[in-house]
Amino acid sequence: MAEFVIKLPDVGEGVAEAELVEWRVKVGDLVREDEILAAVMTDKATVEIPSPVNGEVAWLAAAVGEFVAVGSPLVRLGVKGAASEKAPEPAAPASAPAPRTEAPPPSAPSPSVPKVEGERPLASPAVRQRAREAGIDLRQVAGSGPAGRILQADLDAFVAGGRREQAPGLQRRHGLEDIKLVGMRRRIAEKMALANARIPHITYVEEIDVQALEELRAALNKQKRPGQPRLTLLPFLMRAMARALEEQPDLNALFDDDAGILHRHRAIHIGVATQTPAGLAVPVVRHAEARDLWDCASELERLAQAARAGVASRDELTGSTITITSLGAMGGVATTPILNPPEVAIVGVNKIMTRPHWDGAGFTPRKMMNLSSSFDHRIIDGWDAATFVQRIKTLLETPALIFVGV
Repeated sequence: MAEFVIKLPDVGEGVAEAELVEWRVKVGDLVREDEILAAVMTDKATVEIPSPVNGEVAWLAAAVGEFVAVGSPLVRLGVKGAASEKAPEPAAPASAPAPRTEAPPPSAPSPSVPKVEGERPLASPAVRQRAREAGIDLRQVAGSGPAGRILQADLDAFVAGGRREQAPGLQRRHGLEDIKLVGMRRRIAEKMALANARIPHITYVEEIDVQALEELRAALNKQKRPGQPRLTLLPFLMRAMARALEEQPDLNALFDDDAGILHRHRAIHIGVATQTPAGLAVPVVRHAEARDLWDCASELERLAQAARAGVASRDELTGSTITITSLGAMGGVATTPILNPPEVAIVGVNKIMTRPHWDGAGFTPRKMMNLSSSFDHRIIDGWDAATFVQRIKTLLETPALIFVGV
């Protein structure tokens, strides 16, 4: 049987390596042409690697969470026939080392010493059942029987000594599970740590009366044409942000703090934080300044579906100049969004709630929502941050202004 080497292909312009996030096969598996062997990730874009031939998996290059260089061997297959691609013999397959744990020194059970964790105590089935029903951890009970066996009397003494029985069904749990952060979750952790460590945030929270906007949104959804998406609050917010950024372009910018340069963009590319099965992704609605309400909604729906299905491209997940973060109905009263560096502003949407609102003569029920927005305080002063949010507030509270040139 000949050998066929599958190398990691070029998965993106300028990418030198990719993180292995999933193996779909193991050594010894028979695979067919075009069957997916592995998934790798770079810049939040996941790429699946198919097999170009039929064969048997003989070697895998790395463990999940490790990085593989572009052009280096990824999988070795045993194939029938003469056609094969040879490569130098690799070192032993990389794998995550098994964690070492120090075993407790062996010791004979003692009538006065509880058992070490993981050691099974000596007890009859009747004693075990009573302890289980009472929620007693037998490892905490000193046995007075032969070889430290726990007797019914020992349970009585345990309870009488102040160690009260727990309600039936409540059991102590033991053990520890180590979960390695890989793929998108690891990248999110790194980016959030960098943002929190290097960027002095200022967060500004403002209350917005969205009663008129919600009435307009409901009316537009009733009149929408076939094929048009259902409008949520986000397209209105995107249009309001585009209007506000025309007046404050410094907020639509990326800050290169190493070079000390603020890159101010004329195009408005709004990233929208989206929860996916693999973690948080930020698909980008490009050129929001040139999109109307329905166009914003359509593009947002398309990108969100692609991100949740794991098929969004690298270009669709990068290049934002400002970000919206929203937890929808779980948005809480207020949040403290962390910036998506190198951006200098992020707008956080909190949930809409009906609250009493003073109209000058009395309290009336109104649909209200808080915006929680954070800014890079090295670039954006508090006054500018407040001006930006207040402009958005004005546009959302009088939504007709979003559509007229004022």
